[in-house]
Amino acid sequence: QVQLVESGGGLVQAGGSLRLSCSASGRTFSTYTMGWFRQAPGKEREFVATINRSGGDTYVSTSVKGRFTISRDNAKNTVYLQMNSLTPEDTAVYYCAASRVYSTRATSYDYWGQGTQVTVSS
Repeated sequence: QVQLVESGGGLVQAGGSLRLSCSASGRTFSTYTMGWFRQAPGKEREFVATINRSGGDTYVSTSVKGRFTISRDNAKNTVYLQMNSLTPEDTAVYYCAASRVYSTRATSYDYWGQGTQVTVSS
């Protein structure tokens, strides 16, 4: 069992930056691929970024490529999402999730955090 808690969300102006953090409980964090997803009002949950167990391999969606970076610190049981050049279209609830496989599909992820709201004003 893995418990995930996101933090770092908030209100930011367009063009600004935020760094989301996701802290995981337990001693098995390093055995999980970690991912970030987001869900805007009235829209389906959308893949944002994923990072493999060691942190050596990452993949981000085309909609955020060049602006968002995912990273992890296994010693701190934490995964991060650095978000730069934010636009109003990035407004959503952001979720971190843990998976036993390296995947961009939400259905591959077994554990989810409660989400953190990111709002980008124009």
